[in-house]
This record gives sequence, structure tokens and C-alpha cells, in this order.
Amino acid sequence: MAPAHVTWCRGRVRTQRLWSSRLGVGMSSPPGTPTTGAGLDPLGVAERTREAMGSLTASERKVARALLSMYPVAGLGTVAELAERAGVSSPTVVRFVARLGFEGFAAFQGSLRREVHARMGSPLEQYSERGLRGSGEALLPYVADSFVGSVQASFAEVSPSEFERAVELLASLRLRVHVVGGRFSHVLAEYLVAHLHLLRPGVALVPRDEFSRVALAADASRRDVLVVFDYRRYDEATTMLARQVASAGAQVVLLTDPWLSPVAEVADVVLPVRVESLSPFDSLVPALALVEALVAALTERRGEAGRTRVERFEAVGTLLDPGWPPTDRTARPLDDS
Repeated sequence: MAPAHVTWCRGRVRTQRLWSSRLGVGMSSPPGTPTTGAGLDPLGVAERTREAMGSLTASERKVARALLSMYPVAGLGTVAELAERAGVSSPTVVRFVARLGFEGFAAFQGSLRREVHARMGSPLEQYSERGLRGSGEALLPYVADSFVGSVQASFAEVSPSEFERAVELLASLRLRVHVVGGRFSHVLAEYLVAHLHLLRPGVALVPRDEFSRVALAADASRRDVLVVFDYRRYDEATTMLARQVASAGAQVVLLTDPWLSPVAEVADVVLPVRVESLSPFDSLVPALALVEALVAALTERRGEAGRTRVERFEAVGTLLDPGWPPTDRTARPLDDS
């Protein structure tokens, strides 16, 4: 994927790509992109649409907006249905998909369907598509190279301005920080919260129970930030929570995958990373690396105040528990009571 700087705002995204200067006049798709619809589009139809927006006619822009307003569902119906939704003629829709670089509407829809499959594919569906190469001594270096490459690619694609904005929000003591994760990404939420506790006050892990989430949504205001971890096979309850707190004026920071959780529609900051792995299960390695980067940047931002906070944390911890801090929590004996 070509390097990009992406600025997100609620309900829309503005993308500027470094290869734009290499495009010829009237070209709406990046060089080397297949137009047959074979294989997964490396950019995705939504991003391709945003890239083309500036070169579209007024009528074609109506189609683009109709597609993006209900993506990808709006593009999975008939030509006539998309035309009606956009308030244009069917030939305009056909011209629009051609502008995106597709040979026809069928190729356009084929690309959309492959996106949906990649976005929502279950581990069971991916068993036949993933596999390891090598075994024994050759296996670990191969896996290591794969993860290193995934982290490097993810970091190259993260917008520096979005990352900086996330750090600013996490560092602001005027804001209360709430962190929520899903079935697997909950461990990332817990990990981030543990470090935030050390660096600043006013941090809470959002419990999984419905009552706690309702309480958060009811009390949310402009003084709150909700950090959301949500990766494909997205959690509907988390999306509803994010929408509610955003409507109350809270800011939302989303850590997600390249296909984007629905939370992106209301997020102020979106930080996507890759999730592909050598197994049928999505990898959280790049996501964890991103959390580490946020913690490192926040530590730098907090400076001496952060150090003082850690010292106080250690002192209070020792008063409450003489064994604090435990060097190995798993090795500590259980309470006899």
C-alpha cells in the first residue's frame, strides 16, 4: 500500500497520498492497479473513491457520497438502486465505476464482496488460506520476519498527525480517559490502562457488563475520552457505546484494523494497523506495538510529572502492600483466606 497521511473527522476521511503527483491527468486510480476486479484491491473501493473525488463530475460526486454514506452496502445492490440513492441516472453510476478503474459494475461489486469477505472472514474460513512455510529451526525465523514486517508496514501507514493527536488526548489531565476492548482486544485495553495509571490520574477500564457501559454513556461529556480497541468481527455493543458517548461530546480514539470498525464513523482519531498472520487467527502483534508506541510517547510527553507520578505510585503501593511491586505476579502465593 502506498504511504499515506490520513486526517480523520467524524463521519468522513480526507486522504492525501504521496503518489498523487505521479498520476496522469484524468487518472483516478493509482498506477499498477488491476481493473479486472481479480484479487483484493490493495486500496479498497472506499479509499479509491476518496482519491478520485477531486476529478469527478458533480453527478459522479453524488454517487461517491451515496456510496460512502452507507459503505459497502450501497454498492452491493443494482446499478438502478445506487443511481436512485444518489439521485442520478444509471449511466452516471456506470461512468463513476469506470472512473475508479473498474471495467464494469460487476468488477466493482466483485471488489466490494472480496473486501467484505476479508473484513468479516472467520478463522474457520481462513484455515485453507493460511499456512506456515518450513518447520523446526526454520520456523521461528520465518514467523519472526513475518511479524517484524507487519509491524513495520503498520507503522509506515499510521498517520503521524493522528498518532500525535491521540497522545495529546491521553496526556490531557483535563480529560477523563476510558478504555474499552473486545473479546480478544480486551487484553490490549487492560495493558494500556495499566500503563496509563502509572503516568496520569483519571483513567478507567470499561467493564464488560451492560450496567457499567450504560453508566458511562449516561455520564459522558466533553471532559471524556473513550479509547476503543475494535478489530474485525466487530463488537456491536462497543459501536453503540462509542456512538452514544460521541453524541454527548466525548472524543473517541479508535485502534482498529485496515478495514475499519464502524466506530470510525464517530471517531476523532483512527489508528489502523495490520492484523494478518500466518495462522487462521488475526494477530494483535502490530496493535500491541502501537500501544507500546503510545505509552512511550506519553511517557516522553509527561516528562518529570510522569516520573513523579510513578514515584508516588510506588510509594503508595508499598504502604498498601509490603510486597509491592511484585516482580512476578504469577509467582506470588495465593491469599490463604
